[in-house]
Amino acid sequence: MVKKTRDRFIEVARSLFARKGVENTTMNDIAAASDKGRRTIYTYFKSKREIFNAVIESESDDLLKNLSSIVTKAISPEEKLREYVATRMETMREIVSRNGSLRAGFFRDVRKVDRARAVISKKEISMLTGILREGVALGVFDIPDIKEWAIIITNSIHGFDVPYIRNGLSEYGIDKSEMPRMISDLVLNGVLRRRED
Repeated sequence: MVKKTRDRFIEVARSLFARKGVENTTMNDIAAASDKGRRTIYTYFKSKREIFNAVIESESDDLLKNLSSIVTKAISPEEKLREYVATRMETMREIVSRNGSLRAGFFRDVRKVDRARAVISKKEISMLTGILREGVALGVFDIPDIKEWAIIITNSIHGFDVPYIRNGLSEYGIDKSEMPRMISDLVLNGVLRRRED
């Protein structure tokens, strides 16, 4: 029952934040839309920031589920890396698009984006480390420091979130649908073992 009530508050908050914006939504709004009293919401969340963080965490869990399913697939490390990049980019686009006015905040407040990313970056780095380690063990990838490369790759992919979501590279003739492949190629050309001729 406790988890169900908490999850209900998160879903209602997500909907209100998307429609009205985080700044224009009050704890009273969330309580009323949840058909609960104001005291009840404060039993679960001390502040609007706390419930906002719970919304972000919930969205992050969806992203991490999608990514972890790729890590365990019975496909080559190269295919995993390609699918990982494409899935991460598209899932982030879906999350930002689904959340209406959160989308405006995503583009406006870099610090808020960085705080949200901090929640999942370590887990993303860990998943990528596993893919890279598997590739090195199979002799497919040539990486001097797997952990460092996982950090660099994760942060590089994060750097493409806004251009991908906004289709911001179209002015250069780069179609959004090609970006995941191009980024995967860029990453893979950096880690693939060089073939001796």
